[in-house]
Amino acid sequence: MKTLNHRRLSRLLALVFGFALLASACGDSSDSTDAGSDSESEEATSDSGLPDLEGRTVTVGVENAYLPFNYIPAGEDEGQGWDYDAWTEICRLLNCEAEFVAAGWPDVIDQVAQGELDTAADGISITDERKEIVDYSVAYMTVQQKFIVGKDDDRYSSAADIIDGDAIVATQVGTTNFELAVELLGGDDRIQAFDQFGLAIQALIAGDVDAVIIDDAAGLGYIGENADAVKTIDDGLQSDPLGFIFPQGSELVDPVNQAVEEMKSSGFMDEIGEKFFGTGFTVTYDDIEG
Repeated sequence: MKTLNHRRLSRLLALVFGFALLASACGDSSDSTDAGSDSESEEATSDSGLPDLEGRTVTVGVENAYLPFNYIPAGEDEGQGWDYDAWTEICRLLNCEAEFVAAGWPDVIDQVAQGELDTAADGISITDERKEIVDYSVAYMTVQQKFIVGKDDDRYSSAADIIDGDAIVATQVGTTNFELAVELLGGDDRIQAFDQFGLAIQALIAGDVDAVIIDDAAGLGYIGENADAVKTIDDGLQSDPLGFIFPQGSELVDPVNQAVEEMKSSGFMDEIGEKFFGTGFTVTYDDIEG
């Protein structure tokens, strides 16, 4: 992003591209005899050896307010972001059609658990607690949670300054960021929770809170053109692997795992990583629908 210095961006890209390397076996699609498949889809699945979902629609829950993973540019109707590109490619490989459905956070997790959605893509951290109600894909990315503070705030030069002091910390409800804040601060007395991270950043800029805890990857979008008002404390607080979620027992997990591994080995993950986390991505929260 143009507002970050090259050294910090290089460290972030090295982190963002720390994809999990868990291997998954490719399915044998030689028994597929679907005469209704178009030639392009047949070629994509036969060349890769991935399962053929025979053109089925897969509903994908997205918040559309979580840069750079998913968003709708102001004045437009179609969503964009890392999640959109990733699921478009997954469905190209598996011969399916991704239908993106706007869903609020954290309700989208329950919607998937109850089978109202086939999957969700919203930068969702893999946790044991969530595994009790949903299944996960293999991890596609690992992010670091960090603090963001006011640009000119010289009270905090390290994470310990925030944790050990009396700082009021903002975050988003229902996230691992919130859970980590409770753990680090010894309770929720010093936490202000917001429905969206963008509101937490606004509270920081307004001086209503002292810090925000956020995933560093998503933090790029929230800093954006606010780089003159906020800055990141470099200390990493916790590493979180991210994965897509599914209803428990979903038959989509294995095909999607195979597609994710193919996207890693083909270099596609690197391409969309550079597209949405690199210096060329300049979309900010001022540029999207609120």
